[in-house]
Amino acid sequence: MVFPLSDSPNPRGLPWVTYALIAINVAVYLVINLPLGSRPANLSDPALREYLVMIQDMIPRGVSMREVAQSVSAYDLVVFKHGFRPAAPEWQDLITSLFLHGGLMHLFGNMLFLWIYGDNVEHRLGPFRFLLGYLGTGIAATLFYTLFAAGSKVPLVGASGAISGVLGFYFLWFPRNVVRLFVFLFPIFMNVVEVSARLVLTFYLLIDNLLPFLFSRSGAGGVAHGAHLGGFIAGLGAAWLLDRRQLSMRPEEYEGIRGSSEPPILDDSPVDLLRRAIDRGDWEEAARAYFALPAEATRRVLQPELSLELADWLAENGHPTGALTVYRRHLRDFPRGPGIAEAHLGAGRVQLEALRQIAPAYQHFVEALDADPSPQVEAECRAALERIEALQKFPMRRWER
Repeated sequence: MVFPLSDSPNPRGLPWVTYALIAINVAVYLVINLPLGSRPANLSDPALREYLVMIQDMIPRGVSMREVAQSVSAYDLVVFKHGFRPAAPEWQDLITSLFLHGGLMHLFGNMLFLWIYGDNVEHRLGPFRFLLGYLGTGIAATLFYTLFAAGSKVPLVGASGAISGVLGFYFLWFPRNVVRLFVFLFPIFMNVVEVSARLVLTFYLLIDNLLPFLFSRSGAGGVAHGAHLGGFIAGLGAAWLLDRRQLSMRPEEYEGIRGSSEPPILDDSPVDLLRRAIDRGDWEEAARAYFALPAEATRRVLQPELSLELADWLAENGHPTGALTVYRRHLRDFPRGPGIAEAHLGAGRVQLEALRQIAPAYQHFVEALDADPSPQVEAECRAALERIEALQKFPMRRWER
């Protein structure tokens, strides 16, 4: 048995939306699932007849319909009415189905994963966008499942699709995080181990879901693997699109800029204005000219050392979002070129010191250490990683080259 316990690093503060979603799911279980699960269904309820028609092909030989009807609980009918049935879709069920669960272990497993992985994703997205992402990827997961089970009358319930969406965001944004696992292989091995988050999520995607999906699309063991895959793909795609959007956006303080304030010379282009400002050492003017350009026009417009100088100037002069944008574009333009370690260090420093984004900063510092940095850059990265470790509830695994 392998049981996830926690991840690191984690952001400071409380992930309110994550905790609220957990509370709502638990409340639905306590208020609806538990009491109705032990109460027999009303035999006069019209939904009971529909339910029995749905399951008649699953009833073992020798068992009468009356016996089955007497074993149906009131909660079974709630699931039948408000779970999502691909063969009889109701659009409101796309939401209600996300908050119903088949039992205590189904609920516990889903809420454990949301508790472990939700806080970092919520901190990166912000509360409102996190809620939209959770619900949106949950709906996408259900619709993806429906593509392969369009004729199914069996209701789909559970938060697994939405939580798989959260895992998709996490997979792209926090690949260097670690997950603590309790491994119980009695009597051979029993211990807590730390494993790369990306390795854990790759196992979840491929072994736990893709292989069962390919070999049993109907959902072996009552698990909707297609919904898990759909949610994960939706979260991964949304994270990628948001990263692309961040690269193309102007920082707020440079919104509305149309060009340099310097009087133009005949036939000057924005790139000419940028380069002239850099030649004069006027980094404030250079920043204005740089962000006046469309994002695509900034590709390799500066030599690597000048790109880093511009980003460093922005970071040192109170423009953290502008600096982070330039560092990210440097990493886009020169992914294996000169200055890669310095760009990761700069991006990590801005996220840690100015933006308080601990987990994203951690990714950059570890990437910098992987990029054969100079002794000075290595020392700064290790000092930053020690600061991050000091902010954690649990000691973190030390990164070694």
